[in-house]
Amino acid sequence: MSSVQHTHTPLVTEQMRAQYRDEGYFILENVLSDTELELLRGGAQFAVDRLDAEMDAQGVDRIGINARGKRYFSAMVYQQRPELRQFLFGDTMAQICRATLGDDAYLFWEQYVLKAGDPDTAFAWHQDSGYVHENHEPYLTCWIALDDVTEENGSVYLLPYSRSGIRSYIKHIPDPQVNDKVCYFGSDPGMPVVVPAGSIAVFSSMVIHRSGPNLTDRMRRVYLAQYSAEVIMSADGSEPWGSFDPFLRDGAVIA
Repeated sequence: MSSVQHTHTPLVTEQMRAQYRDEGYFILENVLSDTELELLRGGAQFAVDRLDAEMDAQGVDRIGINARGKRYFSAMVYQQRPELRQFLFGDTMAQICRATLGDDAYLFWEQYVLKAGDPDTAFAWHQDSGYVHENHEPYLTCWIALDDVTEENGSVYLLPYSRSGIRSYIKHIPDPQVNDKVCYFGSDPGMPVVVPAGSIAVFSSMVIHRSGPNLTDRMRRVYLAQYSAEVIMSADGSEPWGSFDPFLRDGAVIA
């Protein structure tokens, strides 16, 4: 039994729960408070500066899927910016995790996904699980818009289960030019997520998705928080993959 009681209107409705189960996603519009939004925005420049410094040290302009001045995937920032824990382990994320994963949850991964205004900022069709390995239970991605998201500035495009016909891990093929992993080569352009800042696209790690380039002159900032119902291990089972900070146990926040 959960020791947590909720008397207010739930953030995630029964219709959203059903859509997550049947289609792999749902959208929460305008759910972050101004305080939460500013908290998350506060780590964005730090995330860019940290990766730029890493590229400087290595004398390169690309590290993995990161490209200087274009797109940044800066992970585990909360370990250096502990104030982010207020949000990662707060009530908003707790409600989403209970509705999708159940009463037990771990923070699995966290990162800023930032696109500068540049046509070379698209990101290829993939499943988030494609960047892990085959042997794990599907986990949860919360794609949090820190700016108003439009198709022009690089919205994410989802392929719901009914459109892809796929709900399980599929093989990804590396693109040697940009280091993306690609799993879909069909003609469906996907469903664009066009939402105001403070909204969250919630989807399973098995949902195929991509994002378009940022064709504006302003940065498009997204914060990604990912949770799992289990400690996801490395492919050989020797160690945890990513983070494994306990969040929920029997429905109660233990972080």
